Amino acid sequence: MIRINLLPHREEARKRRRQQFYAMAGAAVGLAALVVFLGYTIINGFISSQADANDFLKREIAVLDKQIAEIKLLKEKTQALLARKQVIEDLQRDRGETVYLLTELVKQVPEGVYLKSLKQEGQKVNITGYAQSNARVSALMRNLEASPWLENAQLIEVKAVVLNGRRSNEFAMNFMLTRTQPAVGEGKK
Repeated sequence: MIRINLLPHREEARKRRRQQFYAMAGAAVGLAALVVFLGYTIINGFISSQADANDFLKREIAVLDKQIAEIKLLKEKTQALLARKQVIEDLQRDRGETVYLLTELVKQVPEGVYLKSLKQEGQKVNITGYAQSNARVSALMRNLEASPWLENAQLIEVKAVVLNGRRSNEFAMNFMLTRTQPAVGEGKK
């Protein structure tokens, strides 16, 4: 007997293929959603770990900034102490200069020369006074140049004046005080 299938077999095949297509599309959408979820989770993990690393670095930078500020403060204190030490050393070294200056002036001022004022600014000394003649002012300059403690005598001005009814020469001059060298024993204290 011949069998004839009257059922719509093409329709069933289409229905099956449609069901397979929907199942595959659903599986693809599910798989895509899973991939997106995993990607999102992994990226959030990276972002979170990077944010933690950034926070750690910010804390460490703040600690280092405090240490830098302390170091800067210590450097300023060190510079201030070194400046004080230098001032004290200069005072120690120069404490005898005034004595040397006055002693040398007593030795080097010739007879007939009278000093009116003496002014010292650092190593530069300015003197004014009266002399009986220009020759005595010249002798004073030569004496100052010959002194081991005084140098660079420069005459600023000489003018004739009448002092106590006598004709005199008023002069002004500058010279430099030679800085003393510390003795060998003093530098090792």
